[in-house]
Amino acid sequence: MAPDSPLFSDFDVHPDIVAALAEVGIHRTFAIQELTLPLALAGNDLIGQARTGTGKTLGFGVPMLQRVVPAGEGGDGVPQALVVVPTRELCVQVSRDLGAAGARRGIRVQAIYGGRAFEPQIESLRNGVEIVVGTPGRLLDLAQRGDLILGKVKVLVLDEADEMLDLGFLPDIERILAMVPVKRQTMLFSATMPGPIVTLSRSFMTQPTHIRAHGNDEGSTVPQTTQFIYRAHNLDKPELLSRVLQSRDRGLVMVFCRTKRTAQKVSDELVDRGFAAAAVHGDLGQGAREQALRAFRSGKVDVLVATDVAARGIDVTGVSHVVNYQCPEDEKTYVHRIGRTGRAGSTGVAVTLVDWDDIPRWQLINKALDLGFDDPPETYSTSPWVYTDLDVPETAKGRLPRSQRTREGLEAETVEDLGETGKRNRPAGRGDDSRGPGGRTAEDDKPAGGGKSRPRRRTRSSGGSDEAAVGTDSSAASASGGEAPAEGGSGKPRRRRRRRGGAGRSGSDAGGGTPGPDAGAAPTE
Repeated sequence: MAPDSPLFSDFDVHPDIVAALAEVGIHRTFAIQELTLPLALAGNDLIGQARTGTGKTLGFGVPMLQRVVPAGEGGDGVPQALVVVPTRELCVQVSRDLGAAGARRGIRVQAIYGGRAFEPQIESLRNGVEIVVGTPGRLLDLAQRGDLILGKVKVLVLDEADEMLDLGFLPDIERILAMVPVKRQTMLFSATMPGPIVTLSRSFMTQPTHIRAHGNDEGSTVPQTTQFIYRAHNLDKPELLSRVLQSRDRGLVMVFCRTKRTAQKVSDELVDRGFAAAAVHGDLGQGAREQALRAFRSGKVDVLVATDVAARGIDVTGVSHVVNYQCPEDEKTYVHRIGRTGRAGSTGVAVTLVDWDDIPRWQLINKALDLGFDDPPETYSTSPWVYTDLDVPETAKGRLPRSQRTREGLEAETVEDLGETGKRNRPAGRGDDSRGPGGRTAEDDKPAGGGKSRPRRRTRSSGGSDEAAVGTDSSAASASGGEAPAEGGSGKPRRRRRRRGGAGRSGSDAGGGTPGPDAGAAPTE
């Protein structure tokens, strides 16, 4: 933010909005806001494009807050503005920012996204809101049920529009567009805006103005972020990462992985090494994801390990370092990942660890962004330049010294009961996400092709048929070579199904002799 950039009060912005922004320390505009506010406040359609972390949310948020009418000024509580976002994390972030900016005017903002129970969201809508921020799936669910009325929307925003369309939300977006009035203001905002997306957007916009801040941001990075690229061996990455995390004067750190399993594995490894780390990825329930983000924002954990679902929508002050533990898929993902640091004019450090197999992928990213890192140096946790490049103490090892373990950790942040919905629901009282050893989930432990699986629990039935555990246990008995049940022995198969591996029982055992091993005990031969 330039010291001579215009103030929000220099534009025709409601004094209450200006005052609310001032309360959170926002006075002057960023380039994208300076360019979009005159057009957006006048009600024009526009496409806003700027580097990530340069204030796009307020670029559309301030004009939106200006146009809606709160209950205290005659509003009827039916949503007047709609923001559609691709991820749950971005939904929470945008609704929080808009709620803070509209607080003095009494503007109610409601986040609508999946993973949470329907009832609280429906109740909020019935009590009345002015602005709805939501993900496409849950928006459609509530609109089709009649709980969300979109017939009075006069401002529609697609945030991170390219990501939303890349993720295949286009059919959902078209259905939402059919529910809102034709006469409306429509705005698209994103850090990258490929040509096909712009062409597509014009089909549902009215003479939009395409605004680029800092030039065409397609594939450009924030200049305040210092980038280091190392060719690293996968087996040495945990040691190397541990040293990066001991850089002097570092703040919060985000570590990005390509897969959900790797993200959980890296998080578990860091915790074992003494770091206050938490994971955010698609296999976690919504309650666990929000628990991790709250702990990260509050500083209870200072390392967040995430998949790319978190690259969009996590705007946390104080992120000094971003580490690409696995090479990103393409240049656009790279831009969004390292855009989590160097935000709002601050400086940051981005470290990318490129495995040997990923060198061709990295070279494509490097060429597309013209970064100048054609041949990353072969780097190990003991390489001297790691210590000099990142200002790591020479005494740093692979574990955080106990004297530096000052963070409270993830367990200090409670898991909110969201009344979670869907197949990823976890039983109550099972901690963060019912994870077993090694970060595995119940879904990871499902048998493949009828293979053996260890059930989470078993219950004995006092009589009659117990169909609840038949599928998994019967396949396990078959795989372990258990004998077929004798005719008329209706009770015997259940007893055999409780055994894990080994041959079937003798007749006397099966008929009620010595009890078999407990469910958690090791099988006997």
